[in-house]
Amino acid sequence: MKSSLTVIFLLLSGLLLLTIGSAILFTPQVFYSHEGILLGSDPSLLSEIRASGGLLASSAVVILLGTVRPTLRSPAIILSTLIYGSFGLARLLGLAMDGAPSDNLLMALAIELALASLGPLLLRPWHNQPDV
Repeated sequence: MKSSLTVIFLLLSGLLLLTIGSAILFTPQVFYSHEGILLGSDPSLLSEIRASGGLLASSAVVILLGTVRPTLRSPAIILSTLIYGSFGLARLLGLAMDGAPSDNLLMALAIELALASLGPLLLRPWHNQPDV
């Protein structure tokens, strides 16, 4: 049961990250237009945006590998927690410094902080005890 929760966590967080990372990597204008953000066609800007999408997508692959390779589960949980926690905390900082973004981005903030909060719970020693 406990390892099942870990696999479900990694599967959900990895698929979400892969979806978002791939969208940013391959269709950044479309992805950001849903929030009213117009990127235009500046190659330098698009290069920077696509680079972050590539990082997210490749990180998702590592997280998803943790669903099938037990030796990668702890590193995958740590990576997932780091990514979602970084995004969530950065959005909180933006909220404090810039004001409230769109409702969709506030929802993203809540999801990111929730996923980041679950990761450390899955790493706790009592969680890793064998099922009885």
